[in-house]
Amino acid sequence: MTDTRQDILSGLPRVRQVVIDDAATLDRTLREASEPFVVRGLVADWPVVRAGRQSARAARDYIARHARPVPFAVSVADPRSGGRLFYDDAAGMNFQTAQARLSDVFARIDADEGIPNTPPIYLASINMQEFFTGLHEANHVDLGDRVPLASIWMGTRTRIAAHNDVADNLACVAVGERRFTLFPRDQFRNLYLGPVDTTPAGRAISMVDFHDPDFATYPRFRQALDHAQVAELGAGDALYIPTMWWHHVEGLADFNVLVNYWWRDSPRWLGRPEDALSHAMLAIRDLPDEEKRHWRDMFEHYVFVAGPEVTAHIPRTTRGVLAPLTAESAGRIRALLARAFGR
Repeated sequence: MTDTRQDILSGLPRVRQVVIDDAATLDRTLREASEPFVVRGLVADWPVVRAGRQSARAARDYIARHARPVPFAVSVADPRSGGRLFYDDAAGMNFQTAQARLSDVFARIDADEGIPNTPPIYLASINMQEFFTGLHEANHVDLGDRVPLASIWMGTRTRIAAHNDVADNLACVAVGERRFTLFPRDQFRNLYLGPVDTTPAGRAISMVDFHDPDFATYPRFRQALDHAQVAELGAGDALYIPTMWWHHVEGLADFNVLVNYWWRDSPRWLGRPEDALSHAMLAIRDLPDEEKRHWRDMFEHYVFVAGPEVTAHIPRTTRGVLAPLTAESAGRIRALLARAFGR
């Protein structure tokens, strides 16, 4: 029997739901969570949610009234893509990205409404405070002392390949419906990731088509599904996605709007782990095996274990960057790297 999208979803567990009564409960739940959770109706009172309940066009009108008169980045895919924003056969992308005023983008969506086989339109990760006036203030979640990046995602029916983010993520559906299929961090091998340098949106993505998985080409994807969870969200619902969890995202309505918040609990002066991975590919991956084994041991010693034996024999005043990092010592490492790359 051939696997279908419905066959795959039917047996997957749903993401657990929690009840949130106030900002303090949300703050505590976020701090304690190690897996995704869903909050039904968390943002049900947002004005944009109320507008969307009237109609998709009413939601677009509401959002457009807050938009600044600046160009927005918009992606338009081939109608034959089925909404899947992905690679094309020539190792490029199957969508084109352009700059346009939001009013013009919405006019295109208005004109296409109800017409089958129109090009999917997607506005991804638009900074709410930079591109709008008053929209964030009227539609936001109280996240306590966190300093998140608030972004809005808008578009027609789309499918975004499984990927992950370094930051924690609270994703709130404002208009339409979205389905998230989530996988723990350790499932990256079973998701068959694509290139890390040429990607649709800056993060490596799964090469598996979740609507038509080729298990002959990607056999370990069945193992990934053994660990998957699904969340189906309507307008007003929210989903917490912990850092580095993989998530495949589908916009299921003719028009969908999501507002998400990214934040990191680690200090802002820490480096980006993905940069360290890229540098390791440059400096270590293609060395002879014996040298790579040595560098693996060095990373284990200085980075992944970093036990007391690393510095016990060094006077405290001379441990330098081997001591617990501070903003000052992190700056010294950056300066060292800058000099190294400048050679």
